[in-house]
Amino acid sequence: MKHIVLLMGLIAMPKQEKSLPHTPQPLTPYIQSNIQVTKPTKRLKTTKPKSLVDALILVESAGSSYAFNKKENACGCLQIRPIMLREVNRILRKQNNDKRFTKEDRWSCGLSQEMFYIWRNYHHKNSSDEVIARNWNGGPRGYKKQSTEHYWNKVQKAWAN
Repeated sequence: MKHIVLLMGLIAMPKQEKSLPHTPQPLTPYIQSNIQVTKPTKRLKTTKPKSLVDALILVESAGSSYAFNKKENACGCLQIRPIMLREVNRILRKQNNDKRFTKEDRWSCGLSQEMFYIWRNYHHKNSSDEVIARNWNGGPRGYKKQSTEHYWNKVQKAWAN
């Protein structure tokens, strides 16, 4: 947080005239020592999810296109990892479709949803919402993993609220 404040302070500094000798400006006035980062006690109120993908977006990123998980290299509203991107592009190749997605496309909520529907329509045409959600979270056999039960409960709760 201090880095952001420092950067903002440097940008906001007025330009000095060239005729004056340059003297370093102290950064202290631009640092706010009373900054406190607090976690919100409640999730922001949003509209009720109308579909499974809307509920997944709420669970994965609380609706933010800027969400990033460094550990898994997952980003965007649906937290798409590079392996899912490769799978979607593989599906498109098998379907003789010329469209391809890039890593940057994961940051777009619209393109992320398009990737989700390509994946879902290929692998889960007749699957239940539970199987789709658990596989989205746990991979090809995610519906069999006990660890994805908690994820499915979170999706159901988001969808119900």
